Amino acid sequence: MSFRKVVRQSKFRHVFGQPVKTEQCYDDIRVSRVTWDSTFCAVNPSFVAIIVEASGGGAFLVLPLHKTGRIDKSYPTVCGHTGPVLDIDWCPHNDHVIASGSEDCTVMVWQIPENGLSQPLTEPVVVLEGHSKRVGIVTWHPTARNVLLSAGCDNVVLIWNVGTAEELYRLEGLHPDLIYSVSWSRDGSRFCTACKDKSVRVIDPRRGTVVAEKERAHEGARPMRAIFLADGKIFTTGFSRMSERQLALWDTENLEEPMGLQELDSSNGALLPFYDPDTNVVYVCGKGDSSIRYFEITEEPPYIHFLNTFTSKEPQRGMGWMPKRGLDVSKCEIARFYKLHERKCEPIIMTVPRK
Repeated sequence: MSFRKVVRQSKFRHVFGQPVKTEQCYDDIRVSRVTWDSTFCAVNPSFVAIIVEASGGGAFLVLPLHKTGRIDKSYPTVCGHTGPVLDIDWCPHNDHVIASGSEDCTVMVWQIPENGLSQPLTEPVVVLEGHSKRVGIVTWHPTARNVLLSAGCDNVVLIWNVGTAEELYRLEGLHPDLIYSVSWSRDGSRFCTACKDKSVRVIDPRRGTVVAEKERAHEGARPMRAIFLADGKIFTTGFSRMSERQLALWDTENLEEPMGLQELDSSNGALLPFYDPDTNVVYVCGKGDSSIRYFEITEEPPYIHFLNTFTSKEPQRGMGWMPKRGLDVSKCEIARFYKLHERKCEPIIMTVPRK
């Protein structure tokens, strides 16, 4: 038996995570305590945005990346919502535009000034009103400009033209229960959703139809998430009937059985998956865990290969994920996370070691 059969060859077997030095963290931030399973943080190459605790409404901080250290309590926030902010997402085509969804049933789109905020921002560029209950998910279209998807607790998915503030598509009746997560495919022609009725659906927004559906993707009753991978497969995280956390990989052409299924542990925090299409690595961060596990997705069975775990002392309340164009490739950086603690935000850098 050759040595090669025992250890699978992979470029990413030794990827390691490293927190930055204390002075490069963002300190003294009161991270939101809303009991909603979103990431609470959104990052792009210019800014980091964090949903914070606010009295009398919803607010989030927008900090230029270089503004590290202790953040003054009086630092201006984006505070136009009348209810707590549940989800935020930076526009992939413009680093100064961010969308936010809130408990006040609206979606707002904000224009952030070139050097960050000097005074509180209360006037959004656009207010999108169409949901009858709180809006828990906002996500921009990956390839078309000014197209934004929002999903609310009224089980309706709306796709907006942000330039004219009108509804392009209103998808009602496709979800009988609360929508936990929405993820666009790589080219933006379809999206997949994970719903409280334990089904994962692939939806064509133009036709307004469910293209494929897998009932009981995970047996457990706790929240699950689904994300599209680059080759059109779907990666899900959820819970088994015995409340063990699971990962699964699905082929959208045939959703009968998962291509791969792995059980992790019996912790109870929802798992947030982050996917890097260039390296085919999926990072899984549990809410309330103090670790980030990462897996490589390959073409040959068992498809999901565990690589390693990055562990730190403190549990994470949320997690931001830097897009590829914001990384320092000269240092072999392949991913950067912004981990939210109770009172601070700590960047964690993932690098591939050089021989």
